[in-house]
Amino acid sequence: MNFSNIKSYINHCWRVLQITKKPDKIEYKTVVKASGLGIAAIGTLGFLLHLLNQILFS
Repeated sequence: MNFSNIKSYINHCWRVLQITKKPDKIEYKTVVKASGLGIAAIGTLGFLLHLLNQILFS
């Protein structure tokens, strides 16, 4: 990897950092709710599969 590739990568990263922004409260709450729902859904599905496995193969 030569110096021009490294410099190009750093410039690309810098441009990305310049256009990003901190989320406001509404956006943050929406992301937290969506993540929580996803975690709860996967946990419930895993629990039900484990329970079904215990019932069928015990």
